[in-house]
Amino acid sequence: MIALATVAALAWAYLLLLHGRFWQAGPVLIAPTGRPSPTARIAVIVPARDEAGTIADCVRSLLAQNYAGGFELIVVDDQSSDGTGALARAAGGGDPRLRVIESNPRPSGWSGKLWALSQGIDAAGEAELLLFTDADIIHAPSHLATLAARLEDGGCDLVSEMVRLSVATPVERALVPAFVYFFQLLYPFAWVNDARRRTAAAAGGTILLRRTALARIGGLAAMRGALIDDVTLATLIKRGGPIWLGHSRLAESRRPYPRAIDVWRMIARNAYTQLHHSPALLAGSMGAMALVWLVPPLLTLTATGPARWIALAAWAAEMVSILPTLRRFQLSPAYAFALPLVALFYMAATLGSALDHARGRGVAWRGRIYRDTVA
Repeated sequence: MIALATVAALAWAYLLLLHGRFWQAGPVLIAPTGRPSPTARIAVIVPARDEAGTIADCVRSLLAQNYAGGFELIVVDDQSSDGTGALARAAGGGDPRLRVIESNPRPSGWSGKLWALSQGIDAAGEAELLLFTDADIIHAPSHLATLAARLEDGGCDLVSEMVRLSVATPVERALVPAFVYFFQLLYPFAWVNDARRRTAAAAGGTILLRRTALARIGGLAAMRGALIDDVTLATLIKRGGPIWLGHSRLAESRRPYPRAIDVWRMIARNAYTQLHHSPALLAGSMGAMALVWLVPPLLTLTATGPARWIALAAWAAEMVSILPTLRRFQLSPAYAFALPLVALFYMAATLGSALDHARGRGVAWRGRIYRDTVA
């Protein structure tokens, strides 16, 4: 018992002290003050498939941007069945900056989102910068200018943000903050933003990049089958130039996850792909997660003597580590006590993802099933 508790405590000492400060709440993208506004022209591309509930608000928020450089907004209606394209046109109110185009049938080997983005790029003019953003995201008026300023000030090829996610329902409050927390654990933002490190990631809801950088990697065709497209894109871009990833105060997602099964599907969609469909990596990740998230509380409640106190210290470290994320979501610190159960839920969803793959079900998303795509 003492040996197991000690290993768990040492794991937490490493995570808190040496793992890229993953638990911190920053960095945060903040609107610049006292500097000229960027003027590079931007093509904003929104891939949209069955997004009737959010597309109108998304389009209106993008057309309301205060950006001096000029931009065009291209919504790619990816064969929606709910009138998404018509709603986007109506929301534009005849604004000449908006174009809604209909997607062509998806070629074999392409993911739906990347194929839609590729067509949006082809339809765009000679914009220097490209913004990829999801149809459920609402943007503050200064968002576009702030993203462009971050790109220019940092000399980056790509800038991305983890937008604010909904925590309106009890299920969302219990499970959604952990999604951000675990993402930061996998891809510590400090390491992503360090040009000397290989760690790369982006959050697919908001990605601004230089068109020249995209051309350098061979365009989206170079990663056309990627399901974890944001991380894949960031990895390819970072090989040739710096990138930046942070949190957003200027954009929020309106996509709801009211039921536990909705969060389960969000996790299971890419979890086993993230592990490269490797049983060995799956077993290793399950063991590591059990050691880090489950062993400390279990030994605290069942062990005696020094093992209990060592496990308690590890459990305390576990709870403290998620407090900055809870503060970001303006949630009670009491949710930290539920972290072992939340981690168990994420572990189960990952195992479910592997089971779906073993059964040949592939990855299901937006009414499509992908079986022959890459990470």
